[in-house]
Amino acid sequence: MLPFSPPRIDQRIIDEVTDTLRSGWISTGPKTKLFEKKITEYVGCKTTVAVSAWTTGMEIVLRWWGIGPGDEVIIPVYTYCASANVVLHTGAKVVMVDINPDDFNISIEAIRAAITPNTKAIMPVDIAGLPCDFTAIKQLVEEAKPMFTPNTEQQRMLGRILIASDAAHSFGATYMGKQMGAVADISCFSFHAVKNLTTAEGGAICFNLPDSFDHEALYKLFCIKILHGQSKDALAKMQKGAWRYDVIEPGYKCNMTDIQASIGLVELERYKETLTRRNEIFDQYNKAFEALDWAVSPIRVDRFRISCCHLYQLTIKGINEAQRDAIMHEIFEQDIAVNVHFQPLPLFTAYKDLGYDIANYPVAYDKYSREISLPIYYNLTNEQVDSVIKAVTIAYHKVMG
Repeated sequence: MLPFSPPRIDQRIIDEVTDTLRSGWISTGPKTKLFEKKITEYVGCKTTVAVSAWTTGMEIVLRWWGIGPGDEVIIPVYTYCASANVVLHTGAKVVMVDINPDDFNISIEAIRAAITPNTKAIMPVDIAGLPCDFTAIKQLVEEAKPMFTPNTEQQRMLGRILIASDAAHSFGATYMGKQMGAVADISCFSFHAVKNLTTAEGGAICFNLPDSFDHEALYKLFCIKILHGQSKDALAKMQKGAWRYDVIEPGYKCNMTDIQASIGLVELERYKETLTRRNEIFDQYNKAFEALDWAVSPIRVDRFRISCCHLYQLTIKGINEAQRDAIMHEIFEQDIAVNVHFQPLPLFTAYKDLGYDIANYPVAYDKYSREISLPIYYNLTNEQVDSVIKAVTIAYHKVMG
């Protein structure tokens, strides 16, 4: 079976992890701190905090922002469940909106219609690594200033809805020449095993708030929040006579470890070649599928955006969900692993039980019912890409005639 998205684990990764294991410092330490600095340099944001996962990072961002019962956070209905779950954990209301017909990202008009005085944050999701329309989103939050009702000091300082970017897919993508992570107020990346850049599990919070916010103080505060509210981490306590610490607040436990960071440091150092290869694969797919009248290729680049090619989302014209599933079955029968990104959230029991109805999101359902995600990763060869293209074509004609 040709796998869907295996991580790139080679001798360089193994050597770096081994070095960490032999150093005796395997939790948060010097490599984690270096990784944070390297991400800040790469992205061009104001500061970065490495965390155990996108999910823990975004939840802490929302709680710091003051999100709670009575508040609303707008997200696209077409996303992974984590985007909704972190909002629900705070007790706030998840406001799901539909997506664009020409890509898989959140609809600006749907956001506009959903904003209320209770809206405290918008969470755009860069599906497949293609950035959302942040110029339009920023304009929306400016237009909505008169109805914004701040409840916390942070909210009063910003004076508008927070743009908290779900950039789980988009590390290395750019919007109007800027790296994702330096576009929204706050962005959270995922470094899960299937992501372009992996730390096995892990993530990062990138802060890019207005200069009225003290980003050095924010870094220190979030380092406290992700380590049970301790005033010092283990690295600081290792200094001579520095064993004593305070607990500032009842915090969380979601720090990144040096084992994870050691993988990330190698991945970041060679990320340019990772992106180059993913672009090549994406273009090879596009060249083949653009020649077929039943296939719709995804966007890699347009006037304002350059994707980091996290996913290759092929859409097939004129089919329904059952036919899509049958085509996928036939591809699997040829020993090619494929996937779907994503099932719109109201298709799941947890969100149906909360009252969300897929009938209210016709664009998302239509695009989901015709989407197949194809393998795309660094070690995929040109010959294997051709095999995937052939398998998809055979499967389509076998099902559709």
